[in-house]
Amino acid sequence: MSITLDNKQGLIAGDGILPIRMAQYAKDNGFEVVCISLASDNCGELKKYCTKVYSCHPGEVDRIENILKEEQIKQLTFLGKVHKKVLLQLNKFDKRAIDLIKQAIRLNDDQVMLTIVEQLANIGIEVLDQTIFIKNLMIPAGVLGKHKPTESQMNDVNYGFWLAKEMGGLDVGQSVVIKDKMIMAVEALEGTDACIKRGAKLAKKDAVIVKVAKPKQDKRFDIPVIGMKTLKNMHRRHASLIAVEANETIIVDQEKVIEYADKHNIVIMAV
Repeated sequence: MSITLDNKQGLIAGDGILPIRMAQYAKDNGFEVVCISLASDNCGELKKYCTKVYSCHPGEVDRIENILKEEQIKQLTFLGKVHKKVLLQLNKFDKRAIDLIKQAIRLNDDQVMLTIVEQLANIGIEVLDQTIFIKNLMIPAGVLGKHKPTESQMNDVNYGFWLAKEMGGLDVGQSVVIKDKMIMAVEALEGTDACIKRGAKLAKKDAVIVKVAKPKQDKRFDIPVIGMKTLKNMHRRHASLIAVEANETIIVDQEKVIEYADKHNIVIMAV
């Protein structure tokens, strides 16, 4: 189904480079982007490409809604990491946010995001597929770079792919760490980087990382993403391979990622 894009686009930005890439591409193609930044690490860069950048806390639901209404936003994209640990602390959460949390049956990723999507739909705002402005960052199947997987590594990749899909189906996480057909770590609340750190520590060296989309991935949120931070984390922990799901995963700064993997003997592939 094709979507007619409004000239004025909203962006809810978490941590990282991805929101910057979206804003840059949108601006280069004639779109006006109004950003609500939920992080502090990328605000300066976002201001280069967005007509306005508002800094908000994830729990300021009423304030965020009022900004979107005042800016007359009808379409928006969620990009960037917002760590779920904010739901454990509830600092700066307004009464409406707390009420929504209390009403939720569970606070897994999909349920949280679907609640947000529903609230936005109630005020006439459509949440877009995260990849609409950055489809060029999605990667096809194949090995990226010069290092190829061994037969043993492929056995771990195949096992990890199956396991990660099972975990994704339960909405637990998207990443697993495998070593010699044994499960070193499964991603949960801590996120991919912390999962790699924990699993690779157990493996000692040559851990295999697998990251996939959920079996019924809603492309409005939680599209799998890796980038330089992931590769550097792997190198520090002596992990030897990362496999992602082809045509379902975004690689930020792909050329730099491949160059780094080649230099540090890391296999990077999409399956």
